[in-house]
Formats: sequence, C-alpha cells, structure tokens
Amino acid sequence: MPLYKRNKTWWVDITTPDGKRIKRSTKTKIKREAKEFHDKLTSSGWEESRLGIKSSRTWDQAALKWLKSTEGTVSYKRNLQKLGWFQPFFGGMQLIDIKKELIEEVIGLRYEDVSGATANRYIAVISAVLKSAVEWEWLVKAPKFKRYDEKKKRIRWLKPDEYLHLLKFLPDYMSPLVQFSVATGLRQSNVKLLKWEDVDLVRNVAWVHPDEAKGDEAIGIPLNDDAVKVLKSLFGNDLTYVFTRNGKPILSPNNRDWRKALVEAGIEKFRWHDLRHTWASWHVQNGTPLYVLKELGAWKTLAMVEKYAHLAPEHLAQYVGNVLVGDGSHGTNTVQAA
Repeated sequence: MPLYKRNKTWWVDITTPDGKRIKRSTKTKIKREAKEFHDKLTSSGWEESRLGIKSSRTWDQAALKWLKSTEGTVSYKRNLQKLGWFQPFFGGMQLIDIKKELIEEVIGLRYEDVSGATANRYIAVISAVLKSAVEWEWLVKAPKFKRYDEKKKRIRWLKPDEYLHLLKFLPDYMSPLVQFSVATGLRQSNVKLLKWEDVDLVRNVAWVHPDEAKGDEAIGIPLNDDAVKVLKSLFGNDLTYVFTRNGKPILSPNNRDWRKALVEAGIEKFRWHDLRHTWASWHVQNGTPLYVLKELGAWKTLAMVEKYAHLAPEHLAQYVGNVLVGDGSHGTNTVQAA
C-alpha cells in the first residue's frame, strides 16, 4: 500500500515508473500531511524517471562549472563568447526546464545569422554543458537535438551599388563598423572590440592578437584608404575602443538597427558575416590572387578561399581556345574534324 503506519508515524511505499521502489518515513503523524508528502514524492519520482530530472541545479551553475573545466585551452574564449550568447535565453533556468524544443528554438534564432557549421559549434557547446551535467549527476539524461546541414551554400555578397545603397539606411554609429568591415574583411568579433592601441595610422596597419583571433594566430591588417578614412573620422571619440556608441563598445552590431536597415534597403538574406564575403568577392573580381587573399583574410589553408575562385574566371580565358573547333576559315587546328 502507498501509505501505511509504523507505530504512530506514516510511511510511504511507492514504485517509480522505472521500477525503483521507495520506502520512506513521512515524519508526520497526520495523514493529510503524509498524503501531501506521498504526492510530492510520487511526482518527483515520475519526473526523475521520465523527464531526466536529477536536481534543481541551474543553467548558470552548469555553464560556469563546464567553462572552468576548459580554462587554459585555446577554445576557452570562444566558449565564453558562445555561453554569453546563450545567457539571455537560459540564464536563471533550472536544467530540468531546458527541453529539446526550447534548445532547437534558440539555436534556430542563431542559425538565422550564421552558417550551419557555425550553428553546430554553438550546439556543441550547449551539448557539452548538458552532458557534463549528467556526469555530475545533476541530470539523469541530456536532451538530444538536431544538427544543421553543413553543405556549402551559395556565397552572398553585395555589389558596390548595393553596398552604397545600404549605407544610406545605417544609423550613424553603425555605418563606420560596416565600412571598416568591408574595407578590411575582418570578422565581427575583431572589428567591434578593436582598440586604438592596436592601430597605427602612421604605417596604416592594425593588429589582432592571437587570443582574439579565430585561428589563434596573430593577424596583421594592412589598411586601405577607405579603412584609414573611417579610423580618422572616429579618432578622439574614445580613448580605448575605436567603435563606440554612447561611450561604450558596440558588443552586438548584429542587432535590430542592422536588420531594420537591411529591410529598408531592400536587401534580403544577408548576414553580418556576408560583409566579409563581400570584401573577399571584390578582391577576387579585381584580380587579387587567391594565395594573397588567403593571407589578407588570415585563412589557414588555400582551400578555404577557393570558394571565391568562380567569381573571377578571367584568368582562365587564355586556355579556353585550346578546344575551339572552327569552320575552317577562322577556327583553330587544335581539334581536327573527322
């Protein structure tokens, strides 16, 4: 029986959905209180078995403990950045409330702005946190959720007239960020936190330190006239950061103002990272060799820039005549007619 007496104290005897038997004193002589204890214990046993509940630990506790376990690794700062992005969604929530459906909804918001490969890296972080919580016995099981297709997508870039049109709709604080991004090809994370101490307007160069670079290697950035013009227009606004708004660095350029400007300019399916694609595409179309673009963009391998090669087929023009078959009066003799 689920409720019974021993001497004058009520006890419970229940079996959870996974077959676990629980016999426990309610520590009360009042049946009503014992019944409340029984109902609460039954509910707890059901949740632990069916929903993966182990305790009332929070996302913040789990994320912090997992992050500390990655200290000293090359991925630590990137993990910190990704957890920071998750914080507005999961901060303060109990682990038991972070279900598959919620995770997929949140990751879906991230996927709107990044590639499938990048979205999967965010998924890897939240998966690592939840699996660690299972190891620490804070959860019985971690939810499983889908990964995104990492197949290569068509490169999205702006033509010069589209880019100039977009600038007309950007707020004053954002326009320099966009112009500098297109002038240098730097990733958002390196542009938004650029400091004046890492800029030399005498030599027209800037630097990204290894701990701030995606490839964990220092990046030297030669600055063209457009980039220098942007920097000079901002000089003196802030003693520390180059790009600021109301005296603070712009931590989230990919915000409502950015998306509003895209809508007003009539530019669709364009992400902040596509500014880097725009920069690379213009380089290739204007004759920059791929091996030079690789160095300018701080890619580790040439294969990473070959996706832009199709945008400038002109360098192959000298070879297309090798298979030309003429009519005898103006064609070549490369291939003889049968």
